[in-house]
Amino acid sequence: MKSILYFFAFFFISTTLAQNTEVHLFDIKNTDGKLSLVNHRNVSNNDGYDNQPSFYNDNLLAFVSTRNNQTDIATFNIRDNKVSFINSTPNGGEYSPIKIPNSEDVSAVRLDNDGKQRLYRYNIKTGESTELIKDLVVAYYMWFDESTVISAVIENNGLNLFVTDINTQKSRKYATNVGRSFHKIPNSKLVSFVSKEDDKWLIKSLNPLTGETKIITQTLPNIEDMCWLINGCILIPSENRIYTFNPKKDSQFSIFKDFEDDNLQKITRITSNEIGTMLALVSEISPEGIVQKQLDAYNVRDIDAFMATYTKDIKLYNFPNDLRSEGQKAMKKSYKGFFENTPDLNCKILYRIVTGNKVIDHELVTANGSTFKAIAVYEVENGLISKVTFIN
Repeated sequence: MKSILYFFAFFFISTTLAQNTEVHLFDIKNTDGKLSLVNHRNVSNNDGYDNQPSFYNDNLLAFVSTRNNQTDIATFNIRDNKVSFINSTPNGGEYSPIKIPNSEDVSAVRLDNDGKQRLYRYNIKTGESTELIKDLVVAYYMWFDESTVISAVIENNGLNLFVTDINTQKSRKYATNVGRSFHKIPNSKLVSFVSKEDDKWLIKSLNPLTGETKIITQTLPNIEDMCWLINGCILIPSENRIYTFNPKKDSQFSIFKDFEDDNLQKITRITSNEIGTMLALVSEISPEGIVQKQLDAYNVRDIDAFMATYTKDIKLYNFPNDLRSEGQKAMKKSYKGFFENTPDLNCKILYRIVTGNKVIDHELVTANGSTFKAIAVYEVENGLISKVTFIN
């Protein structure tokens, strides 16, 4: 069992840190009962994994952010437009920071480098931590009240739902094979979770005091992230859209927001503040966004910023399939000298095509007094460029 849990934890942290995601914040505008998202801002704006937002209050948004190759707990001050970190764990990383009810402290899942995974309490001012649940490997969770935690616990390569009394350390299992999203249902004493026991995943309600569960609706195919708005509507993200469903009157999901023109894609974690005036979500950096980022670094000859847009095993090809470079080390060595010896280096985009995870740029390149045209085909995986094919 110990080896299974360690593999599960290692897989989680390795795949997590490979992702290039950002936390986005919106205001929710109510116009005669019609809701819309306005005032979009990227609040993390950081290379690597930024994820799992939750509202500490109406001025602070907590999330995890990559720093020094690990994830720490960050907060975004909405009024001051400033990101701060509340901790630094040298031998592990934090996930899913949530304010503890009736307290200034936050909780988070800590995954240590030795594979130990537990739920901890953190002092928001000092970062000092104490273990909250000693015997369960918590993966995802929420607070029902200041002494009750609903969590998805790793058991036998799966996630099962437990309700734990923090004071007595007593836990009860109420569901098996659940998702990672837990939320209070507005105007009730119930919480929602996603049941994955059948091929068709279901959103269910749970009474944490009795363990009673009821079906609310079927979720969208293979989607487990969701949140509730104060008006009783469910929001569910899928790819570059958010869908909405009101259990009291709707028969199916409808589109709430399409982000096709907003450069957001593969939206996952989503949450609203208690009074329903703001919405936070997570999105992968779009293929076009990461390719443009590398172009900007190329034009200022910033080798570190340039290489940060590529995967560790990046492959460069000459069309059609002539491999000319593989891996970050070889690519950096080549481009570092090129950047240092080409003061007039500049690339302008004459035409760009974006199709799926591929970006095709028709480029006009200036280097050492010469100008030439080229075509580069970029392929993006998990928010980083994994392959480039050059066509001269």
